[in-house]
Amino acid sequence: MSTYSIKDLEHLSGIKAHTLRIWEQRYDLMHPKRTNTNIRYYDDEDLKLILNVALLNHHGVKISKIAQMSPEERKNQVVEITSNVLAHEDQIYALTVSMIEIDEEGFDRVLTANIDKLGFEDTMTKVVYPFMVKIGILWQIGAINPAQEHFMSNLIRQKLIVAIDEFVYHGGGRKFMLFLPEGELHEISLLYAAYLIKKRGHKVIYLGQSTPSKDLEAVYQYHHPDFLITVITSSIEPKALKEYIFDLGNKFKKSEIILSGFQVLRQKIKLPPNVQLMKEMNEIYAFLESSNHIVGEK
Repeated sequence: MSTYSIKDLEHLSGIKAHTLRIWEQRYDLMHPKRTNTNIRYYDDEDLKLILNVALLNHHGVKISKIAQMSPEERKNQVVEITSNVLAHEDQIYALTVSMIEIDEEGFDRVLTANIDKLGFEDTMTKVVYPFMVKIGILWQIGAINPAQEHFMSNLIRQKLIVAIDEFVYHGGGRKFMLFLPEGELHEISLLYAAYLIKKRGHKVIYLGQSTPSKDLEAVYQYHHPDFLITVITSSIEPKALKEYIFDLGNKFKKSEIILSGFQVLRQKIKLPPNVQLMKEMNEIYAFLESSNHIVGEK
């Protein structure tokens, strides 16, 4: 069971802490607990409640009416709204609640509905990635546990793999080798890059999570890719990170290396000439367009 302060609830729901306190006192919506030292805190049920209340209130339902609803009535109205209204913030609320509840059917229903109506790319960029930013905040405040994070990641991963499998490489284009360094397991961004690259007709050599350096070199020597893409999000010492980046640049001089991930972006490192940063996932669109223009030069 995770615990939250009133400020955590404010940050995650978008409802000011002052307003939450008024709702709590006037409508008896939440029942904060207290630590042994008399500090107020809230639990998962309170967070789910406030996310649902925020969504209903955003859609014009008065707080006084929401307070009179049973939990089942609130849940049914939320399901109806998120099934028929594709406001991105509403979908993010729904995914967050499903993750907290470990509700696979609910999580899948939201993702599938968005993919059907928005398309896969818009769902990823407008719903899934903002949702993952919110999950990052939950991690920082210690508000979700590994089971919840693994649950969410695996469901998104499954959707990405199914989407990638729709495309068959027919020759031509550039060669992209995608991998994560040893010890790195967060591959959603890498999978999405593989989807975008493969969809645009390029060849993808996908090595995935925690790729040993010797294996990376062996595959490189066999395929001679034009580009290497990796993402580094796990904690690493600045000196070790710099050494790793320069090692990549030196070992794979004939290829262009594209780096992304929190650990790379947060540190100012002078990069080797064949290494460039990708700050946001939407930058890959422009990059792939420029790659298409120069395919004939290969």
